[in-house]
Amino acid sequence: MVDHLANTEINSQRIAAVENCFGASGQPLALPGRVLLGEGILTKECRKKPKPRIFFLFNDILVYGSIVINKRKYNSQHIIPLEDVTLETLPDTLQMKNRWMIKTSKKSFVVSAASLTERKEWISHLEECIRHLLMKTGRQPSTEHAAPWIPDKATDICMRCTQTKFSTLTRRHHCRKCGFVVCADCSRQRFLMPRLSPKPLRVCNLCYRQLLAEKKKEAEADQRQTEPICSAIQGYEPSSDDSDKSDDDKADQWPADTEFYTSPVSWSSFHS
Repeated sequence: MVDHLANTEINSQRIAAVENCFGASGQPLALPGRVLLGEGILTKECRKKPKPRIFFLFNDILVYGSIVINKRKYNSQHIIPLEDVTLETLPDTLQMKNRWMIKTSKKSFVVSAASLTERKEWISHLEECIRHLLMKTGRQPSTEHAAPWIPDKATDICMRCTQTKFSTLTRRHHCRKCGFVVCADCSRQRFLMPRLSPKPLRVCNLCYRQLLAEKKKEAEADQRQTEPICSAIQGYEPSSDDSDKSDDDKADQWPADTEFYTSPVSWSSFHS
């Protein structure tokens, strides 16, 4: 289908129509060899509540945005390279059915389709495009993915200290490393994660300590590699720096690698 539609007039018209719907706020989408394969409305599980979003599947990218007027105007355009995408089917919940997760290195989120058949079709076409793209580029499937943000309404208390109760005055925050909903006291630290952003991002206390430990291990490994060279230099004494050591905090009750989207643990049991 891709070879048949590539560089055809009908394909160019379809892509131009999508560009017009996003207007000046969107990026140009027409490229040689790029084909628009399908489109549809999916429900995206956002931080506050699930919201409908328009999705466009191309042979090399996935584009989605907010719906202002269906078929006429969209905004908040997001472009995801398919070679960075991994899919994971999720079980139904009381509120959402036909769910799956779209995981990338910079952002991961959950969507749901109107029917089981529609979900199967989306996943099938996505996987086929990803497979062809990886074969064409010779790349391996991505193994590092950003943690999806747990929705605000999933918990009324901080998921780290399990003491602070959220209210109008006590805001919810999200750790950019684990995606947990946490209070301000449990997420005062910032850490630079270049894969996600060029600026330091908010992380919870537990993830901060783990990231510091990983950084320290990497620094020690680099030092061991340079020691044979440094030892040949007379009078060289490697310095020790403990500035990365953080103060001992109280033990957190939930490990950072807990994955609630794939865990059999229900949300209600979290509060028990």
